[in-house]
Amino acid sequence: MKKDLLKYKRQKGAAMLIVVVFFLFISLVIVSGLVSPAIREVKSVSENLDSKKAYFLAESGVEDALYRLLTNKPLESSETITLDSNSATTAITTIGSNKKEIISIGDFSDYQRKVDISLSAGSGVSFSYGVQVGQGGIEMQGSSGVNGSVYANGPIKGGTSSFISGTAISANSPSLNADQANGDGVPGYNVSFANTNSTQDVAQSFQVENSAPLNKAQIYIKKVGSPSDATVKIVNNLNGVPGSTVYTKGTLLASNVTSSYGWIDISFATGPTLDVGTTYWIIIDTNTSSSKYYVIGASDGGYGNGIGKIGRLGSTWNNTSPSGLDYFFKIFLGGFTGSIVGTSGSKYNQLSIGTGGSGSAQAHTVNYTEATGLIYCQTGTGNNKSCTPQTDPVYIAMPISDANIEQWKDDATIGGTYTGSYTTPDYGTSTLGPKKITGDLNVGGSHILYITGTVWVEGNVSVLGNSRIVLDTSTYGNTSGIIVSDGRLNLAGSSQLNGTGEEDSYILFVTTSNCDASFCTKDAIDISGNAGSVVLNAQKGTLKFSGSARAKEATAYNMILEGSTVVDYDSGLANINFTSGPKGGWNIENWEEIK
Repeated sequence: MKKDLLKYKRQKGAAMLIVVVFFLFISLVIVSGLVSPAIREVKSVSENLDSKKAYFLAESGVEDALYRLLTNKPLESSETITLDSNSATTAITTIGSNKKEIISIGDFSDYQRKVDISLSAGSGVSFSYGVQVGQGGIEMQGSSGVNGSVYANGPIKGGTSSFISGTAISANSPSLNADQANGDGVPGYNVSFANTNSTQDVAQSFQVENSAPLNKAQIYIKKVGSPSDATVKIVNNLNGVPGSTVYTKGTLLASNVTSSYGWIDISFATGPTLDVGTTYWIIIDTNTSSSKYYVIGASDGGYGNGIGKIGRLGSTWNNTSPSGLDYFFKIFLGGFTGSIVGTSGSKYNQLSIGTGGSGSAQAHTVNYTEATGLIYCQTGTGNNKSCTPQTDPVYIAMPISDANIEQWKDDATIGGTYTGSYTTPDYGTSTLGPKKITGDLNVGGSHILYITGTVWVEGNVSVLGNSRIVLDTSTYGNTSGIIVSDGRLNLAGSSQLNGTGEEDSYILFVTTSNCDASFCTKDAIDISGNAGSVVLNAQKGTLKFSGSARAKEATAYNMILEGSTVVDYDSGLANINFTSGPKGGWNIENWEEIK
């Protein structure tokens, strides 16, 4: 009986233990079922946040590369930016003759996202500022102004009521004469590079005669096919070859180079001071293609302060063939410091810069200026704000090269030559182009002249009365056309120069004249009419606006705005397309995340 009772108690205890264990197991399962999703959710949120951060890093990478590309700033084939200790690595690839691909990989806590941009090249040149002027500077009088930004390689002067709605920059301009130069006329030798790995880059050593900041370089160059932009670097000397220390760099724009030789301006990101007695190297660093490459002019021992090399940056440098050649190049130093000055000379009548809290004034010296943004200067007086220290702005090259203009002239001659002056009737319509005119082009009365191709006028161009020059829609569509003149342009009355009427269609008028009213009696371009959808370019002479004249963009060596004239910058000019000429800005074809 006792044994049976003991056995029963043991069985009862085991059953209770089993129930407890089973209950604990069930509880753990329930708790696990409740906790695990919460843990997974927390982990998922964290992973999603890190993934998004990686995506935004990738976006930052492509935006940085695109900005550099569109604003012609130096851009390597691979760029890395770091944000909050995490990085985005961007690869820039040239595809064919007119496409680029930008792929950026954002990396955040081992999570990676990729963003891709596909770009196609426009045909033309890029105008990034409402007004761009050379060493002659710009003077605004009366209530004249610029709706946009101004970049000047000379002084900016403004009257009491004049204005610049964007940023105004007056850079330190280079001396008018080169400190170092080699080459003139037809090159004795033509050196091809960027066509093989062993001849990818060229380098020329030099020493300066004066210790001063580097402001500009020029290279005598042409191209075969459509090579990509090249990076121009100033580096140190290391045992007779280029070293790895980069003092500054700029961009050789392929759009400014043609199949014929021309001197191409190179502007640099910074202006380092070069020392007398020190050997430096100027390098053209680019990609390699057997069908798309560059050719640089060279001479046999014509330069005594250096020597030319050919090879590959970061690898082997070799002597030229034949040995001892020097490339055609120029180095410009020093010059003049930039200034922005209200011409009234009173703190109560200041030049107005900026709108809505943005728009800065940037120059070595800023006087009698009222800026809604900051004023960056080394010295200043009579301003509405004190100077904020910043490195002086540097020279930037003009948007159109002499080689571009020669190419456009060649395009015009395809349609033949009209001998003498071409004068339209006072009424009706007519068509012209492509055509070279050996005399003047005169359009007056109420006549409408439709342009059907590039026009080159060796003489002067006059557009008067109520007449118009208009791009033919069937020829140009939404693209732009070109008129080149070796003489002056006079646009007066209610006359206009217009595109086709479609968005982003303009007439680009270019003159090679160096005229200023002081020695030519008239300026290179004199605009007193409502110019219309026109881009005006007088990079060697003076462009004068008077009355109530208006234009979409203006570039000149020297510019004068009188009366109530206004330049209304059109943002589409940053990517203007022409039906002839070299490739310029870039169109965004696709922007997406990829795997």
